[in-house]
Amino acid sequence: MTIYIGADHRGYHLKEKITLLLRDEGHDIHDCGNAMYDVEDDFPDFTFSVADKVATDAGSRGIVICGSGGGVTIAANKVKGIRCATAVHVADVKHNRESNDVNILSLSADFTDFDEAKELVRAFLYTEFGGEERCVRRLNKIASRDR
Repeated sequence: MTIYIGADHRGYHLKEKITLLLRDEGHDIHDCGNAMYDVEDDFPDFTFSVADKVATDAGSRGIVICGSGGGVTIAANKVKGIRCATAVHVADVKHNRESNDVNILSLSADFTDFDEAKELVRAFLYTEFGGEERCVRRLNKIASRDR
């Protein structure tokens, strides 16, 4: 699977670990930055890079990381065609994939350790959208608001 990943300085170290894990698992990983730890960077820069690529690469997924997970979620959801949710726990991630077809997962580096992040990311990558009529109907209503 093609996965785009990006993080600011607060998420940089977690991003690096997740990138290695996913490459080892055979995924096609595209690191959208930051390429180095820089306390002066801004999360929207990396989030928009990930979101723009996911929005134009059908079937791909994205992972964005900042301190809280909130900022990157807000930024990602500004991009047409993106459905980003912040990971809280595995059941939540699975629900959001099955019912809401989220294509970008947001992680909080401040509140998620690597072991937990591995489980959240795997739930995101290996749970398929259920495609139920009611879910599709709702997603179409959301997409009609895309600008």
